[in-house]
Amino acid sequence: MKYDLICIGTALVDSIIRGFRPEPVSASGYTAESCSLNAGGEAVNVSVAAAKLSLKVAILCALGHDVAGSLVRSTLEQHGVDTGLVVDSPRTPVTTMFVSGDGSRKSITNKAHRYNFHPETVTLPETKAVLLGSLFRAPFDDPGIVHSILTSAKQAGQITFVDTKLPNFRVITPDDLKDSFSLMDYITPNEDEAGFFTGKDDPEAMADVFLKYGVKNVIIKMGSHGCLLKSSEGSARVLPAYDIDAVDATGAGDNFAAGFVSEILCGNTKEEALRFANACGAICTTAVGAAAALKSRRQVLDWMSAGTR
Repeated sequence: MKYDLICIGTALVDSIIRGFRPEPVSASGYTAESCSLNAGGEAVNVSVAAAKLSLKVAILCALGHDVAGSLVRSTLEQHGVDTGLVVDSPRTPVTTMFVSGDGSRKSITNKAHRYNFHPETVTLPETKAVLLGSLFRAPFDDPGIVHSILTSAKQAGQITFVDTKLPNFRVITPDDLKDSFSLMDYITPNEDEAGFFTGKDDPEAMADVFLKYGVKNVIIKMGSHGCLLKSSEGSARVLPAYDIDAVDATGAGDNFAAGFVSEILCGNTKEEALRFANACGAICTTAVGAAAALKSRRQVLDWMSAGTR
């Protein structure tokens, strides 16, 4: 098998402003604790984290031949992610992120995030699994693209992992994707996303909606409350989160996804994979940026063995 995982989706640069102070220090000047540029986008974040966890990873994304695109390419190559599937784009999106002292964040996107990227036209090489990130945002705000990629993946016998984001420029609903949910082995929305798409308040009820659409396994990420797993077999289990002081939550869900995929592909149980994924997400929040804190699978295992809670 050529790859363990192919990540498909958006690639961009995150301009992270941490500790922004709203009181001006001059007529047009403001200060912040720190500012940094980081390769981002779910496909990038997951592929980099998965490569650090010793998976053979490729990425299918679109990048411009610009400064932002060069930063993303160099980050991917530095961590051993195969960039042979990357396609050209007129420009690379840049997101501005405002991160508060507790690690929570707000982001500003722009029309570059709506670029015309058609991953369904690319023939994928052999891989054990594919991950789509982020469902409900470009290019996965097009039901035809979603269905085409998932159909091809299942025909090739690949495990399908799908993460989600709240929509920005184009809004589609779960009903628009009703023909694609049965092709998803795992879907991993956070609690806010799951509530938005299902109209439910309770995480287990949210999971039930996705299961009724045909998803095999639903994982609701609940931040400091851990995560809930419910499968088509009807079981439900909540796994607690790790008790840490978060610096920046950017990419925590993506590191969680990479950790979960890596352990499933290693043959571990879903619960074992979720414990490992929780640790990956927690470690990510201890530094600014999605790719700064996580180093290796050994680091995660040692961190878990230390009993950090």
